[in-house]
Amino acid sequence: MSAVLVPVACDALAERFARVRARTEALAAPISAEDAMLQSMPEASPAKWHLAHATWFFEQFVLARLPGGRALRPDWSALFNSYYRGAGPAHPRAQRGLLSRPTLAEVRDYRRALDERVLELLQRDALDADARDVVLLGTHHEQQHQELLLTDLLHALSQHPRAPAYRADLPVPRGDAVPLTWVRFDEAMVEIGAPPWPGAAQFAFDNESPRHRALAPACLLASRPVSNAEYRAFVEDGGYRTPALWTSEGWATVEREGWTRPLYWCADLEHAFTLGGVRALDPHAPVCHLSYYEADAFARWAGARLPTELEWERAAAVQAPLGRFAEDGVLQPQAGDPAAAGLQQLFGDVWEWTASAYVPYPGFRPWRGVLGEYNGQFMCGPWVLRGGSCATPRGHVRASYRNFFHPRDRWQFAGLRLARDP
Repeated sequence: MSAVLVPVACDALAERFARVRARTEALAAPISAEDAMLQSMPEASPAKWHLAHATWFFEQFVLARLPGGRALRPDWSALFNSYYRGAGPAHPRAQRGLLSRPTLAEVRDYRRALDERVLELLQRDALDADARDVVLLGTHHEQQHQELLLTDLLHALSQHPRAPAYRADLPVPRGDAVPLTWVRFDEAMVEIGAPPWPGAAQFAFDNESPRHRALAPACLLASRPVSNAEYRAFVEDGGYRTPALWTSEGWATVEREGWTRPLYWCADLEHAFTLGGVRALDPHAPVCHLSYYEADAFARWAGARLPTELEWERAAAVQAPLGRFAEDGVLQPQAGDPAAAGLQQLFGDVWEWTASAYVPYPGFRPWRGVLGEYNGQFMCGPWVLRGGSCATPRGHVRASYRNFFHPRDRWQFAGLRLARDP
């Protein structure tokens, strides 16, 4: 981390820290100790692990690095380290569901002890600028795990033969049809990305920087994401049986995994498993839980393509990041506004796959030290998603935010928006 930083006001940072930590607890409140142990695939993690790992982050990178500081539970460090090799050994990712000890109650005690210690340090202004910036980073890191807690639990519960709900009291949104129109963008030199942080006034992850100029070609962007009804037409037209629509790796995945429809859709193509249990699909809501391969195949079938992240960010940069997020309490994508003009739902509801591989921007520099392992080590293989989802915390995303998953991954709230050449 840089030694020349923009200080974060301790009172504002303490408020944010307390709010983010409390929000995680609220999301975990409906989860039993049994649910919190579930790990349904190597790519997902148990809810208990998410609760502990987000706490480990503050313990490892704030408390243990203070002069004379020490970790609260150094004996747990290897259990809840994720991939920070510079921080020591880590328990194998695929075996996180075997960590029956510590118990969920002990993890919650661990969280409370950490909260008390960090808030006490913030309230008496005992952290230097470096440490305060790591606390701020830790809150954004925890918000990422809030979404993962929900998406990983959704996948785990979907494996149960009785399809239990995370929360049966979640609202059941139904929307009206929203016309799809095309919004034109002319060729132009644009700036994308964010200034490097720490040092910049606004927080951004290192993979969003540096801000740089690029030539954006002329393009047309769809005014809204692709809907369930539109994607169902693709399924019914034999989209999953037509190799010509798919990339080679995508078609191999379809054959190997036996895909015939989006993840969580029922065989009748009318219902889907959600965090509220099995529910009727809203035909006008954005389709979600697609892999990049499926999004790309649909775009080909529709005579269009996916937008690049340059095209997406250029469009999003002039719009406030308003949309349906986790705090709205629906936890399912909703249809847009039939009366609205221009681009809708760039932020919230569903992450949107782009046509861009997750690679570094020109001049990219990871954060110094162990925290430099946060993003840069994954810049080989994943593809970029933009915009946030119905499970993303409000205020967490911005136009420059780069999410990334492997093209086969489909358990996130990921959909697509079409693009075309003029």
